[in-house]
Amino acid sequence: MLKIIESKQTLPKKQQRFANKDLFALIVPILIEQLLTMLVGIADTLMVSYAGDAAVSGVSLVNQLNNVFIFIFGAIASGGAVVASQYVGRQDRENGITAASQLLMITVLISAVLTCVLIFFRVPILSLLFGQVEPDVMNAALEYLVLSALSFPALAIYNSISALFRSMGKTKAIMNTSIVMNIINTAGNAIGIFVLHAGVAGVAVPSLISRTFAAIVMLILVYNKNNTLYVKSRLVLKWNACMLKRIMSVSIPNSIENGLFQLSKVALSGIVALFGTVQIAANGVAQSFWSMASLFCIAFGYAFVTVIGQCMGAGDIEAADYYNKKLLRITYIGSALWNFLITALTPLVLMLYSLTSEEKNLVFVLVLIHSVFNVLLCPVAFSLSNGLRAAGDIKFTMYASILATVVCRVIFSVIFGIWLDMGVIGICLAMAGDWLVKAVMVSARYKGRKWTKFKVIG
Repeated sequence: MLKIIESKQTLPKKQQRFANKDLFALIVPILIEQLLTMLVGIADTLMVSYAGDAAVSGVSLVNQLNNVFIFIFGAIASGGAVVASQYVGRQDRENGITAASQLLMITVLISAVLTCVLIFFRVPILSLLFGQVEPDVMNAALEYLVLSALSFPALAIYNSISALFRSMGKTKAIMNTSIVMNIINTAGNAIGIFVLHAGVAGVAVPSLISRTFAAIVMLILVYNKNNTLYVKSRLVLKWNACMLKRIMSVSIPNSIENGLFQLSKVALSGIVALFGTVQIAANGVAQSFWSMASLFCIAFGYAFVTVIGQCMGAGDIEAADYYNKKLLRITYIGSALWNFLITALTPLVLMLYSLTSEEKNLVFVLVLIHSVFNVLLCPVAFSLSNGLRAAGDIKFTMYASILATVVCRVIFSVIFGIWLDMGVIGICLAMAGDWLVKAVMVSARYKGRKWTKFKVIG
């Protein structure tokens, strides 16, 4: 098995920063954390459905808005992760500690500002976005927005500190915290909905409690001076323009990329709405399977940031090249096995859904198409692109994503879905077209070696 995952490129042992056991210790907790998060998300969705139509609609509408901010927090965390990983690789602990402290500061500031804006301007914001909904749905949305916005600082802090721990290769701590957080959230939702019958509050309050718990735990851990990177309070309270510029040079392009991706999803939702009830239902169910099938590429994306970031921070281009190829190889193997399992289990899982046979057949076709192209294209399009990000090639990955996702996916969706009358199958093929374009661009960029020329930390 070990021979299968090894790259054809050899690397002297003294340059091998990560043995196979180190990669295993890094990746497995990330995989478990991501899998658990997805499973809990599915469970939460099912429980929310028992809170009443108004509550379900209100939560669904607000989550579309919340996802934008969650992606922003993720982008800030990714900027910190790239910078911190490179300092760890350089063994520059002093600047690494400064980067960690500044990341926490900017995380708190941005999340606090966004929370205040959403709470104080909740009525005009929701009226502008969803002004045509029924009054009871709007009331539920307003209540949910306030409660979920209050959890944003805690969520942002948890994400950023988790990114720091990934930079150090300490993913087990994140996994353990995530397990407890998700248990609290799921149990709280069950109590809030089925016992207290609290409606929207029964969904939102457990999220607030669980995220606050996770943030406190991670804060305690990140102040531990025995860590390679830790946070100093005096540095959190001190504005360091130079370090913040380094972090935001990664975070801002990621925020733009993720924001435009969310907007393209909204546009695609409008296209799907044209295809009728059967196709809308099938597409909605298929997306939950797609999210699960993407697990490997998402998890290994984090691994690329840590490993390649440390190699580039140490100035070891040869090691970065070696681990890019090795991690890509592992991603392909793991993704193929995982997608085969998801596809094989799909018919069995669909038996639990109250769908017509036509809808179930369409879901399976969509899952099959997604799995094939996910295996062939996503390891390069998404996982390897994180390797480029970790090396500092930030703007290229942003431009590639904008071209592939915003332009190609939307245009292909119109062509395949509407003009060629392929419906949601056309939308799925357009998604594959998006991945193909991005995979070609990322592969060419990687082979061109320009990613080796960038400096994130100077």
